[in-house]
Amino acid sequence: MTRNRAFLMIFLGASLWGIIGLFVNQLYDHGFSPIQVVALRVTSAMVMLFGSIIVSNRNLLKIKPADSRYFIGTGVISIALFNWCLFSAIEATSMAIAFVLLYTAPVFVTIFSRIFFKEAWTGRKLMALFTTFVGCTFVIGWLPGLQASLSWPGLLFGLGSGLFYALYSIFGKVVLKKYRSLTVTFYTFLFAALAVVPFSGLWEEMALMNDICVWLLILGLGLISTVLPFLLYTKGLEHVESSRASIVATIEPVVATLVGYFVYAEVMTIYQYAGVVLVLLSVIIVQEAKKKPAHHREKSAS
Repeated sequence: MTRNRAFLMIFLGASLWGIIGLFVNQLYDHGFSPIQVVALRVTSAMVMLFGSIIVSNRNLLKIKPADSRYFIGTGVISIALFNWCLFSAIEATSMAIAFVLLYTAPVFVTIFSRIFFKEAWTGRKLMALFTTFVGCTFVIGWLPGLQASLSWPGLLFGLGSGLFYALYSIFGKVVLKKYRSLTVTFYTFLFAALAVVPFSGLWEEMALMNDICVWLLILGLGLISTVLPFLLYTKGLEHVESSRASIVATIEPVVATLVGYFVYAEVMTIYQYAGVVLVLLSVIIVQEAKKKPAHHREKSAS
């Protein structure tokens, strides 16, 4: 797979993440709580992935018991804790601040990639990080004129969401050396479901499951905004540095903002338009010129 195709897969995956609000907001309207929506998301994704593997190649279910620690990393430490921190940050501060702090994730990825994978801190990468953060800040509406106060719990939860979000790229990069992307994605959601469902109280809302619309929303949440984007992102991660992948994935808040504008008639400011341009610019900046000898980093297709 070429690097450009890998970048495209990551871009498309993040875009599908960006439309998740279409399903989440309607599930909230039906009476589900945030933690219950998380439980529905990881469980439905896990079931769909399991069915796909059973039909296509059951050998993909085989892992070494000792490697479960990697999926505790991707599923529990990353996916489950990321969602919990994000929801807590939104509750403690505001939606705007929570999502700005979430998109400190590329900073954490760049730091961890340097420590664990010895990835170089190039000028392009640092410029893309800065452009991404400023762009996301504008898109979310944090600058200028934010009036909300930032409490210490809100700050810590927000930074925690960025940290745990970033760790998926780190843990995923390690485990992809041993298993195919479909195996990694399935076990990520299996371990996430095992961690979240017992604390969700989802069984108390079984009466809501009698509505066919709820099942359609769960299908959309699990397939369109969870399974497909994670498969695309994880597959692309096999051929792209973790730090670059996380920066490209920040197209997500741009898509979310556009969904809000076109679907929910949310008015965008001039600063949000500027943010859209900056985030898209960072996607261009992060890709090195083809002449640079970066191809040796790519994983062979054998």
